[in-house]
Amino acid sequence: MGLKDIDTRNLTVTGAHKSDEESHVEVKDDVIIIVTQAFGPSGDNLVGISDVEFDGFPAVTLLLRADGREGLVHLSPFHGDRRKAGFTDIPNGTKCELLCPVTKKSLDHLGKVDEQNAADYYALYLTQDLTRGEVVAISDIWGDYHSRIVDHSELISAWAGSES
Repeated sequence: MGLKDIDTRNLTVTGAHKSDEESHVEVKDDVIIIVTQAFGPSGDNLVGISDVEFDGFPAVTLLLRADGREGLVHLSPFHGDRRKAGFTDIPNGTKCELLCPVTKKSLDHLGKVDEQNAADYYALYLTQDLTRGEVVAISDIWGDYHSRIVDHSELISAWAGSES
């Protein structure tokens, strides 16, 4: 895996991942962060539930509802990578409902992305404990790539890109 698919211009890696504690994400080359497990609101692992892969790593799969339709979207596990597969014919700027594909429960709401943005953050937990101290926070607006990874209650990566 190279850096060609990572939006390094809009991705910030803080270095907090260098902790001696067990990490819940894999870090390669000090800038590539790979989500290796992500749990929905009931503790179901959403990584690898389909056969979709990105550069040999299993996708993170979500159920999306948008514009009166629903389908599975498979996200690249590389933080900062815009690639996705499946239900992707959604216009940029569309507000989406993000759900667990196993239980069909809505992902847990974490709060507004910021005051200037209509997007809200939703939780993909990094452990089955389902704590906000180990979470991938993702935006609910299609084409808005505000996301962040918090591990051991420290921000380790933030991505603030958007589709042009």
